[in-house]
Amino acid sequence: MDKSVDVIIAGAGHNGLVSAILLARAGLKVIVLEEKDMVGGAAKTEFPFTKVPNLGTSTGAYLLGVMPPELIRTLGIELPLLRRDPHYFLPTTGKGYLLFGSDRDAMRNQFISFFSEDDWLANKALTEEIEKIRDDIAPTWLEEPYSIEETAERYVRPELRQVFIDLCRKPVGEYINRFGFKSDLVKAMYAVTDGFSGLFGSWETPGSGMNFLVHNMCRLPGSDGTWMVVKGGMGTITKTLSDTARKAGAEIITGKKVSSIDVQGGVATGVTLADGSQLHAKAVVVNADPFRLQALIGTDHLPASYNARIENYKRPGSTFKVNLALKGLPKFTCLPEDRGQYGTTIHLLPDEQDVMQSLSEGFDAVRAGKLYPFPTIEWYIHTTVDPSLRDAEGHHNSALFVQWVPYELSGTTWEAEEDGYVRQLLSICDRFAPGTSDLVADTFPLHPKKIESHFGITLGHIHHVDNTFGFSDRLPYATPVEGVYSASAGTHPAGSVIGCAGHNAAIRLLKDLGIRSEGQG
Repeated sequence: MDKSVDVIIAGAGHNGLVSAILLARAGLKVIVLEEKDMVGGAAKTEFPFTKVPNLGTSTGAYLLGVMPPELIRTLGIELPLLRRDPHYFLPTTGKGYLLFGSDRDAMRNQFISFFSEDDWLANKALTEEIEKIRDDIAPTWLEEPYSIEETAERYVRPELRQVFIDLCRKPVGEYINRFGFKSDLVKAMYAVTDGFSGLFGSWETPGSGMNFLVHNMCRLPGSDGTWMVVKGGMGTITKTLSDTARKAGAEIITGKKVSSIDVQGGVATGVTLADGSQLHAKAVVVNADPFRLQALIGTDHLPASYNARIENYKRPGSTFKVNLALKGLPKFTCLPEDRGQYGTTIHLLPDEQDVMQSLSEGFDAVRAGKLYPFPTIEWYIHTTVDPSLRDAEGHHNSALFVQWVPYELSGTTWEAEEDGYVRQLLSICDRFAPGTSDLVADTFPLHPKKIESHFGITLGHIHHVDNTFGFSDRLPYATPVEGVYSASAGTHPAGSVIGCAGHNAAIRLLKDLGIRSEGQG
């Protein structure tokens, strides 16, 4: 390993790898140091099941949705994306269900029969409006951010500027209520899908509308606005990126932890590794969350205002990922035959009369450190779309994406409660698909504390920083220490598998060095 390079990238998550590609292509000598034994961060494919060792699964991020097609073209990569059609399934414990896909007439008929004509018209109005906003602000994701208000003035069509500002600043509940939905269940469906995912917040949390917007920014080719399965799991993305970075000339070394960034006179000179060795560099790009970035630099090297900004971002993770190995497919009471529902995002929600109360009580329970008996659940069985990860015995991978749970439990511990709560969550699956629990061959649960240790994310927050913070309210790419940059999901545009943070941090670094790159607009 060379003792002196141009750029050190700390962390081989997808954003760090994007930075490595662009910086290496610009002619810089780049080394990527990853503390874990494999690249990928939370976008990786693993084989975590002790009892079913040959079943692969995406353990962290599950789907690709909001990576801009322009970035994919700039990187020159090809990703094997699989369309889910249908893509959305809302079962009930009775005979009714919603199964949405590309057949718009069928979707309309289901919507009207399941909900009402008013709900269909409200759904149509919301979809059309969010598509216009998405198209208007799409260019901003590959640029350094302005404030929300200035973004509205520069990019959003005049009639939607205030709508955009309110969406970003206010609760998701206020935005959804604008459209006149009659059904609480359809309102909850939208809020859970896009407003709550990864958020320490709920229906009435200011800024939760920003999270909703982020999750509606899908522009992938052939997706029709829906999130897509990646063949081979999410590790396919980061393997593709790491192969591309190496081809561009970057060196990637796993099992090497950066313990601190060396700073002299307010300027970064390199890094010190956990083994005590040092590397020198002109610049350091940190692909870790803002709180680990702060620790690597040292609070004494940062101004009080910057330290306060980072502390203001701190929220506990509230997501529980229960990865499952299944012996077979569950059988839903409302839809026993296979009509494509297994490859969708399956939403498990309480009945219409209980759903809004459940949303309120669920987040209140988390703030009190309690486990709610029926949290909102998104259920995936992606091996029905991508059978390449199944083992020789035909097991399916599956996952329950649970929102919300506490990081710290009041009066008990996750060690004491985890097994029982997993059984409770599976009993909810049993309500909709009796016998699901009996199909479970093994589990690999990741509550927030395990997400923290397994992926190295502070407080187990899957987005690093709540997506209630938008645009220039997020962490800047350039830090107050000259030569140190952040490529965290906590920077603009948001937390998810996007890649823009890695792109934008690299472009900012090259600009500061006076180098123009192919990825620069």
